[in-house]
Amino acid sequence: MIKLRKIRLLVVDDSRISHAMIEGVLARTNFEICGSAKNCAEAVELYKELKPDAVTMDMNLPDADGLECSRRILEINPKAKIIMISAMRDAKLMMRGRTVGISSFLQKPLNATELIDTLKIACGFTDGDMSILQETYVKPFVKVLQQNLFSLAGVHSKVSVEQDTSSRILADGIAIIIGITGKPIGRMILHSDFDTMYNFAQMVLGEVENVTEEEANDSMEELANIIAGRSVSIINDICKDKEIRITPPGTICGNNLGIVNPKLTSFNVEAVTRLGVFKMNIGFAGGE
Repeated sequence: MIKLRKIRLLVVDDSRISHAMIEGVLARTNFEICGSAKNCAEAVELYKELKPDAVTMDMNLPDADGLECSRRILEINPKAKIIMISAMRDAKLMMRGRTVGISSFLQKPLNATELIDTLKIACGFTDGDMSILQETYVKPFVKVLQQNLFSLAGVHSKVSVEQDTSSRILADGIAIIIGITGKPIGRMILHSDFDTMYNFAQMVLGEVENVTEEEANDSMEELANIIAGRSVSIINDICKDKEIRITPPGTICGNNLGIVNPKLTSFNVEAVTRLGVFKMNIGFAGGE
């Protein structure tokens, strides 16, 4: 198990209750609060002194609003990761925040999982740590894969994930390749053998007896599109500055397929079901 370095957080909020809530949420996580500020002036000085990895910013401060405070911090460091926390989350506020350069927006009362996921995605790619990468970028794909195997075909799955260090991805049957553009760039490959493909198509189409090859291919392509699209949407919803998009799918079929694995940090996902085994390889290029 890789030991992660602590990710340092500056909390800007004039409410002691909010400070205590954030501290409670982050207990026993990889985040530590390195400083707390109750107003804009204090936040700017502490940011200069502490150089935290991320900042949580309350909208309402005694001497300035959170947007102005964020602007001053971003003047110090244009790459600062700032998560705005406000009782309001209307479109106008978010648009103003994005104009300033704020990374993400959360609404009070804070949801613990949403706060942690947002911080991980905002900070996770800066140090290239494999465990953070798996938790923040691969986890949404795994979750969506399981959800849609059940919603489309009514099957439960047992999933395993491991880092892929090979130079080639071996597939036997069908493989759907979808590119990921934006920050970070990458790609997703969903593949299975032909028996699993046909079994899945039969369930999706209502257990018809004679599924054509085209229908079976289309069923797997649709599953791949749904997984990639919904997973990317989850990441984009949490962290507004990523703007990740997907490319149209490319499909290849055959036996003993060897797909070159480029210089990406990638993970193999295996979902075992009663229909067969669904395999997915997800790779991202680190850095920003």
